[in-house]
Amino acid sequence: MAKHQQNVVGALIIVFLGFALYGFLYPRVISKTSTPAATPKPKTPALAPAKAVRFTDFDHDRAQHEKLACNSCHKFPSANWKRVRKESEAFPDVTDYPKHESCLNCHRAQFFGSPKPNICTICHTNPAPGKSMRHPFPNPREVFDLSAKGKNAVSDFAVAFPHDKHIGIVSESQAVRGDFIRASFKSSPKPPGEESCSVCHQTYQPQGSSDIEFVTKPPEKLGDGFWLKKGTFKTAPISHAACFTCHSPDTGILPAQNNCAACHKLAEKLPVTDFDAKLAAAIGDLNKITLASWRKRDSSGTFIHEFSAHSDLECASCHNAAAINTIDALTKKVPITSCNMCHITETSDDGGILNFEIDARKKDTSFQCAKCHIAFGRMPVPESHIKAIAALSGK
Repeated sequence: MAKHQQNVVGALIIVFLGFALYGFLYPRVISKTSTPAATPKPKTPALAPAKAVRFTDFDHDRAQHEKLACNSCHKFPSANWKRVRKESEAFPDVTDYPKHESCLNCHRAQFFGSPKPNICTICHTNPAPGKSMRHPFPNPREVFDLSAKGKNAVSDFAVAFPHDKHIGIVSESQAVRGDFIRASFKSSPKPPGEESCSVCHQTYQPQGSSDIEFVTKPPEKLGDGFWLKKGTFKTAPISHAACFTCHSPDTGILPAQNNCAACHKLAEKLPVTDFDAKLAAAIGDLNKITLASWRKRDSSGTFIHEFSAHSDLECASCHNAAAINTIDALTKKVPITSCNMCHITETSDDGGILNFEIDARKKDTSFQCAKCHIAFGRMPVPESHIKAIAALSGK
């Protein structure tokens, strides 16, 4: 009897194990034989890595910064305004970096994320603890531009200067430095013309009586190639000193000194200009004023203001100063018709250099116009140039 029970138990165990094995194997057998393979779920496309934010430069046009009012970071006047300029020339101004608390609300992680935070290099020459030496603040420009950081720095801002509101009241000027002007103004019954322009704009690094005409030594085999000459550009004020003479609490003339946004506007992208960066690098030893002026040349890149035939002309011969909006590059562009007097004639035989170069381009499409242009000389001849000749020839 006991033996019979053992046989029954053993049989039950075998049956149980058989069902267990069947249940384990059945789904796998069916999936490979009778059921179509399931379509795999499409993979979620990997998101493009977010563009790394560089914290070594401060961008005023970054969305988070653009929404802020100027005085949320910059306090007028800065505590050091009496020290950054000579005592006799000092005036209340924004002349120092914002305090740390202006940044910490948003950038605490960048400040305390490493022993040498990159964000600190915006203001400090060395971000290591205990190294408090700082770069000069971008204002005054005449100090900042001479520093290691200032030589290559490009401002996020352009200055809105309404020429039409100033031409009629500018009367005289007093040069404070060679690179910026202190201007004085008074009412005048009629625009003083050239006297008005010369208050702010003077020939920069003129050759004068010097035998050296180029800004750096040109190659021996320069030939007809271009090399930048002295006296090519005109200065423009780079200091608040030129503005605060009139815009001050004493005069009450608006905009006030502490209204930064009235004049400083986020700069638009520059249009294509007649500038060749490789050529500028080859010429070498070009300071910030020269490079900044050359990069904005939207007409003739080779035009020299000091050239005798040009220096005898009035500014109004080429420039419509009253129409200039310093924020809009197109309003500063000099039209080709300004060259009619000397460089455009009815035919090439009459000596017009524009005529000669257009005729040369017609004969050889690879010809580069080099008398007036640098980068533009490789481009198609503009319709305005064709029309200028046609107007003189009566066609």
